[in-house]
Amino acid sequence: MSNDQNNYVSSDSHGRSLTAPIAILSGALVLALAANGLLWVRSNHLNDDIQQLRDGEAVQTAKLDAANAAERQAAQGRYEALQASIANTNTSASTAAKRVSAQVQQQASQWKKQFDENSEAFNGEITTLKGANEEAANKITEVATNVTGVKTEVDDVKTDVGSVKNDVKTAQTALEQHAADLKRMTGDMGVMSDRIATNGKDLDTLRALGERNYYEFKLAKNDKAKKVGDIILTYKKADPKRNRYTVEVTADDKRVEKRDKTVNEPLQIFISGNRHPSEVVVNQVNKDEIVGYVSVPKVMVSSR
Repeated sequence: MSNDQNNYVSSDSHGRSLTAPIAILSGALVLALAANGLLWVRSNHLNDDIQQLRDGEAVQTAKLDAANAAERQAAQGRYEALQASIANTNTSASTAAKRVSAQVQQQASQWKKQFDENSEAFNGEITTLKGANEEAANKITEVATNVTGVKTEVDDVKTDVGSVKNDVKTAQTALEQHAADLKRMTGDMGVMSDRIATNGKDLDTLRALGERNYYEFKLAKNDKAKKVGDIILTYKKADPKRNRYTVEVTADDKRVEKRDKTVNEPLQIFISGNRHPSEVVVNQVNKDEIVGYVSVPKVMVSSR
């Protein structure tokens, strides 16, 4: 092979050996340029986002500044209103304090005047009491002087009282004796009667004993039913020759006819709730009239 051919072959081989690195560098350069473009695009987007954030922050800051300004203005208004209210309150309080002070002074003046008047009246009463005490002391002296005479009179009264007691005791004894002498009879209900009075003196004696209540009556033929104590009596018949009579007795809404009874015979009636009977006693039987009394226990004793 000739030298020209050898040189051509060498040259061609050398060119092929440089083409591969150039291609690689070219590809790398293209990739770098693409990456750089991508970075540039992303940088622009990022700048846009940052600008939007800054704009939003500026808007929010402006809104906050406006709100703060409004709040400061409102607070200033409230502060000024409060200052005005405090000023008005102070003025009112000062006026009220002056009014109260004037009222207190007026009241104090009235109290002092009243106190002076009361003191003057009290001093006058003290002077009056002193005079009364002196007068009382003189009367005490006078009374003490008369004590001896009064004591003598008291002794005389004691003697008279003793005498009266003896007279009362004697009268009581006579009363009890007279009461003991009064008749006791069994009534028409079969119960032993208390003492029976046959006349006015006997009735006075029984009243004096105080054990029963006594109600006198006169019951005529022409009379309607007559209430005597708690009992209602109705005249039915009278027989003066035989001293007998018939009468209708009503008590506790119960009506019973006592027939052909004799003078001084106790007619017994049991009132509801009492163990002891009430009694009707007729002392006189006249023509068309009977006269007597009703006896009622003072103390109601239950029959239970």
